[in-house]
Amino acid sequence: METVATPAAKGRPREFDVDQALAAALRVFWQRGFESASMAELTEAMGITKPSLYAAFGNKEALFRKALDLYEREKLGYMRTALEAPTARGVAERLLFGALEMQSSSCDPKGCLGVISSVACGAEAEGLRSDIIARRASSQRALVQRFERARQDGELPEGLEAEGLARYLLALLQGLSLQAGAGASCDQLRLLVETSLQVWPTR
Repeated sequence: METVATPAAKGRPREFDVDQALAAALRVFWQRGFESASMAELTEAMGITKPSLYAAFGNKEALFRKALDLYEREKLGYMRTALEAPTARGVAERLLFGALEMQSSSCDPKGCLGVISSVACGAEAEGLRSDIIARRASSQRALVQRFERARQDGELPEGLEAEGLARYLLALLQGLSLQAGAGASCDQLRLLVETSLQVWPTR
């Protein structure tokens, strides 16, 4: 547990748990998006003052980047192991059911932090939006490479391109997150996942 001491109004420095504060900031960004999350909401949720936030994390954009790192590390861990599945369909199954499990959690906000924030970012946060797009592109390249191996192994129907299949699966994952954020029930999301896997292209 990492703690940071910051100046209190009077007396001894006040210590706070950096990991807990960052987790609280992540929840605010996840619920509100980058632009809609105010500094007042962030500091209240994190239990720290604005000077303490700046001292420990930098500005709001720097805080968001750290929260996004935490989101990818803790909430999207299933995406790293999905690529190790023995078949292309297995990759899709791990990704879709991993996303379903995350969206079905009663502890976390709904929707996808990256999707929410990339859609909402205006001109003043263009650098942040570009970073989110770059992260997504990196994930897409890894998925394309995995499906290209599947194509070479004869798993996919003739003429089906690995990039097209990767984009199709990512669109399903984004749609799942958007529907969850719009209030779709767990049963409705599971139906989407199961239907997607029923029509998954195999040779």
